[in-house]
Amino acid sequence: MTSLVQSVDWLTIAPPTLTALVALVVLVADLFVPRERKQLLGWTAIGGLVASLALLVPLRAGDRATFCLTATAQAGGHADACSYTADHFTLVIQFLVLAGALVTAFLSLDETREKLPPGEYWFLLLSSAAGAALLPASRDLATLVVALEVASLPAFALVGLKRGDRMSGEAALKFFLSSVTATAVTLLGASFVYAATGTLHLTEIAQRLDDVPGQLQTLAEAGVALTLVGFAFKTAAVPFHFWVPDTYVGAPLPVAAYLSVVGKAVGFTGLILVTVVAFPSYADVWGPALAVLAALTMTAGNVAALRQVSTRAWSAVRLLAWSSVAQAGYLLVPIAAAAYSGDDQIGATVAYALMYAVVNLGAFAVVTLVARTHPENRISDYRGLYAARPAAALALGFFLLNLAGLPPGIIGLFAKVTVFSAAVDAGLGWLAVIMGVNVVIALFYYLRWTALLFRTPEGAPVTHRAPAPVTLAIVLTAVAGAVLSGYPQFALRFVSTALF
Repeated sequence: MTSLVQSVDWLTIAPPTLTALVALVVLVADLFVPRERKQLLGWTAIGGLVASLALLVPLRAGDRATFCLTATAQAGGHADACSYTADHFTLVIQFLVLAGALVTAFLSLDETREKLPPGEYWFLLLSSAAGAALLPASRDLATLVVALEVASLPAFALVGLKRGDRMSGEAALKFFLSSVTATAVTLLGASFVYAATGTLHLTEIAQRLDDVPGQLQTLAEAGVALTLVGFAFKTAAVPFHFWVPDTYVGAPLPVAAYLSVVGKAVGFTGLILVTVVAFPSYADVWGPALAVLAALTMTAGNVAALRQVSTRAWSAVRLLAWSSVAQAGYLLVPIAAAAYSGDDQIGATVAYALMYAVVNLGAFAVVTLVARTHPENRISDYRGLYAARPAAALALGFFLLNLAGLPPGIIGLFAKVTVFSAAVDAGLGWLAVIMGVNVVIALFYYLRWTALLFRTPEGAPVTHRAPAPVTLAIVLTAVAGAVLSGYPQFALRFVSTALF
């Protein structure tokens, strides 16, 4: 008989829990810390994120679960119906999320000293990171939606935190409206699925969807479709992507970096959980739908990035925004392929997400540095960057080549080949062809920006002392990218166990 008494394994839930507790500590401490010592709040947040990452180490076996409903379930062990599971997939995504938040925190230290309210900023960033870390462990629809909103709601405020800035307020409003629409659609879909199956746990939904009574079949199908549409909003898949460029431009640059990596990881993690874990019996529906979405998303993102005018204000950020839309299309490919050839394709999405997180955060770190001397951040402002900042130019060139999938960015090439192979293995040859065409399109704007870094500058190069935290963020991402490029098998082997 199923027991309603749930055991709790505190070590299993420690990473997101500690992140949330540090967020509360920072919020309260902000009331007592004098203005001249507000930087302590930032270092406290960084310390909390490092500690949360360290708490992943005891969980590396990937065999713990908690908040379980079965009478035989024990804290720290497997169970038939658990709301929180720390398997390999969970740990890899939590590592990605918390490490991404850590790099964002380094980028934000200088911003909170000069432009942003530190107490509110660090509380919102850590709160969002806690929700993002909770989401991959969620194994029931209620926890999944709650984690999604805990990750999203603070992000609205982060985008609009530049007080008195009209663009920041407009970006926050667009982000809010699109996200609220996504949440409403997701909740409606989840309620339909619950009405048809009588359960919220993902594994039980998968079992019961195979045997839904005839009179509830339409309700179940509508629930599955609406849930997928809701997560398509979150991943910025076409046609739910229009909020991305304006939101990235209006947000503080560290927040744009955070959204491009952690926000995207949240959406794709939720999409993986509902498709592969909860709705495998509807693979014949969501597989073709996601394949079409992948083709449309990568094409729209690359074409829009290709059309960016280098002299337009904030064109560098806009190009990275549209590039992130295109990368979302590549990330959708293995999920669609999983409908045709099994769960093992999900490892390709996770491998690609790890590569993308490292190099995209690195690119935003260099953009944040350049914004100190060129606040409008045009692509043309990067002409001759090598003459003024050789290390930053080399780092940005390396990150852009990784995104393009060209040497010396070997990890970018391996990630694209892995995704391409997933499409071919699943019999999606047409999607592999579209991906190949899009990779060629992307080469043009990535290489054009890279070449600009090493051209002769117009006028005397403008230099400015680089803040130590921003420099550290660039170094960390560059080293991680170089290690993965030198030994790309590490990422592929690492994620080979990132399955359910």
